[in-house]
Amino acid sequence: MSWSCATATADGGTALLVAVIPNAKRTEAVGLHDGALRLRLAAPALEGRANEALVEWLAGELGLAKRQLTLKQGAASRRKRLLLQCPLARVEAWLDRVLPARP
Repeated sequence: MSWSCATATADGGTALLVAVIPNAKRTEAVGLHDGALRLRLAAPALEGRANEALVEWLAGELGLAKRQLTLKQGAASRRKRLLLQCPLARVEAWLDRVLPARP
């Protein structure tokens, strides 16, 4: 089963749509919201700190270098689109592990 928040790109990478909640107690994936992966970030939405924390955390979770993630849209928004230099199957396997079972 595929995830609505992740799609394959023409170059073999993955586009990931996220909805970010900054200033959380801890950084974690909490589910889906309106077709996007909902993430809580333990960083303030101030001077790009939340974006930096997002890229660093997501790279660590997926075992990627930070340079393999690009914030394509939404730098000043809670809804963001990231391009990941890894196959869609890898992202979907990670989503299967970190999020509870879907109905």
